[in-house]
Amino acid sequence: MGVKTAAMIQLVESPRLVWPTATVRTSYLVGEQADCLLRGTPTDWLGPASEDFDEFVAVRRGVRTRWEVPSTIFWYVSGEYYLGTLVVRHRLTPELAEVGGHIGYHVVAPWRRQGHATRMLAAGLVECRRLGIDRVLVTCDADNEPSRRVILANGGVPDGRRQREDRFWISLDADNFGS
Repeated sequence: MGVKTAAMIQLVESPRLVWPTATVRTSYLVGEQADCLLRGTPTDWLGPASEDFDEFVAVRRGVRTRWEVPSTIFWYVSGEYYLGTLVVRHRLTPELAEVGGHIGYHVVAPWRRQGHATRMLAAGLVECRRLGIDRVLVTCDADNEPSRRVILANGGVPDGRRQREDRFWISLDADNFGS
């Protein structure tokens, strides 16, 4: 049997955000490697990940300090398939208020253009609401039209550009966020 592509795979479970898990080891490593090769970025970090995936997962679970703020990493998965990563930064530093924002996300190449990023960001906004964040800053590269569409589809209101990143605010108050 040949290599399965995302287009050939029927997802049995609805994709959802979960803490990093070893159950998606193979698809995580394959998806992230394909993504790095497509972008022309280094893949050397995947070596240690593949050698001890359980440890790789363990250091990514729970609330950790990254970018000098509490942050939570989620993986977007369907059964054994890893589709992407979403990071929620629980608050903003002056630097994150300029570039980076509260949420960062990516869908690995085999799963793009299927609506996963839009649904993943929506699920990330629910996590932000649980943390008590009522106004979320999301940014994207100025030339990343697909990401801009994802943010707008989730209620993003444009707030200009800084350092080659377009900025969007998403309100999570009860009147705008279905509560």
